[in-house]
Amino acid sequence: MRKTRIEASDIWRQVARDERVLYRWRQDPAVWTRWPLRSRLKGTGRLGLRVRSFLAHKMNLRALSCWLAVAVCATSTGVAGGVGAVVEDLPPPEKSYRILMLLPISCSSDVEVFMSYAEALAYRGHRIVMLVNQPPERKNYNVFQLFHELDHFRHDQLDAFESPDGVLDLASRDKLVSFTREFYKQREVKTLYQMRKKFDLIVVHQMLSEVVYPFLHEMPFITFSTSGIDPQQSATLGNVLNPALDTEPLLQPLDALKRFQRTLADGLRLWYRKYWTVVPAVQKEIAALFPRLPPLLDLERNQSLALVNSHFSLGSSLPLLPSQVEVGGIHCRPGQPLDEDSWISGAGEAGVIYLSLGSVGRATSLPSKYRQVLTRALGKLEQRVVWKYKGEVEEDLPDNVLVRDSPTCQSLRQPRRLPQSSGSRLSVTLKPVLALPISTQQTKGAAVVRNTGLGLSLAWEELTEDLLVRTLREVVENPRYQKTASETASALHDRLHTPLDLAVFWTEYVVRQEGAPRLRSPAAALSRFQTVICFE
Repeated sequence: MRKTRIEASDIWRQVARDERVLYRWRQDPAVWTRWPLRSRLKGTGRLGLRVRSFLAHKMNLRALSCWLAVAVCATSTGVAGGVGAVVEDLPPPEKSYRILMLLPISCSSDVEVFMSYAEALAYRGHRIVMLVNQPPERKNYNVFQLFHELDHFRHDQLDAFESPDGVLDLASRDKLVSFTREFYKQREVKTLYQMRKKFDLIVVHQMLSEVVYPFLHEMPFITFSTSGIDPQQSATLGNVLNPALDTEPLLQPLDALKRFQRTLADGLRLWYRKYWTVVPAVQKEIAALFPRLPPLLDLERNQSLALVNSHFSLGSSLPLLPSQVEVGGIHCRPGQPLDEDSWISGAGEAGVIYLSLGSVGRATSLPSKYRQVLTRALGKLEQRVVWKYKGEVEEDLPDNVLVRDSPTCQSLRQPRRLPQSSGSRLSVTLKPVLALPISTQQTKGAAVVRNTGLGLSLAWEELTEDLLVRTLREVVENPRYQKTASETASALHDRLHTPLDLAVFWTEYVVRQEGAPRLRSPAAALSRFQTVICFE
């Protein structure tokens, strides 16, 4: 079939034609069948029409949807059973907003956090369009998801056991440049970029999203950090965190010299990526595509608000700006009856262990020797085990192990359940934890588990059947881990507003206040040099 080149002028002509169709359709739905099929299905316009139809066709439901409620629970580290609450404490919004969410590079756990946030906004009557790089696992009629199909950063193609630093390798200079070059060739991306001014607000995933900064030019936007406070992003907002308080150096006890060395290394790493290698390389590609666009780092400073999936009760009490809003507890759903609940209830007083390797540690890529150690060790336990596993386990499973692809928070809604997790920031739950970190990032989460007293951690290299059994029994039977988890959960629940209410309120606030310029710190306009030597 001969391919026809689609010019920007053709797209805009199709856009105008689509809008005439939508106008006539809203007046008389029968006109849809009378409009020529050629016009409805032509090239890029077809996708534009789908998006516009989604943004426009349910506006008359706003008054009803304002009173609908969505219940969401958990924390930035996945509390089971009840941080979130129903979005009904807020008054109905003044109008229905159009919000675009961009997740060009993300894993399934990031998408899960965004979906909880997007669904809450959708139930308030807002129209949400989300661009993701992962095929949607959870669909919602009120959230229009577009999958850009580039596989440069697909975590389902990453073998974290073979390459523990593989997630970081994804962010290498060459791969990001290649991704940027291909990204704006995608039909979904081109259509959304042409339509960006039709949205009232853009929400961007904070990690590795420089490629979508052209969308943000002359638009109000919010960044969402799904994995906690990022020192570099905080500095961009004008809040340079004291290295003595920064969460990165505090992951493990350090003496003065090691703290200085680690702080210096972190600073050099961030500077190297931001100003020397990755960002300048992406800037060069973006400048070739958008010659009149301001520098990417200038666009980044214009963010109105930063939502952060963390909470001070989890040990990261830091001085924050009004434009930095902690919404730890937004991404996990309330407990729902599961198919295996009757099997779980049969565990009795012994309780249940929930095993998950996280979104980057696919169980199907688990080496055979580790699977054998896990299955034999789990079979020696008194507890029953729910193993979150996609695919079929090759080894014979003990009678007390059930393989299911169950959501973490729903599986942990009963009181006597111990999670055994990868240790990532989004998988650690406020129950006693045994962390088995796979990637470098998960190793940091495992350090948090140890240092906060929530549990213990083991390295895969040292894993043996006897060591795993002893460590699990220590975490289950030692009351201090349960006591720490209960105290942390109590502090996390004890707050005036739910994280979902906070996220929804401040999102609507930014739109109502036309970008909320009063939230921005004057320090955001200063260079790092000006900030350090204290002059404008």
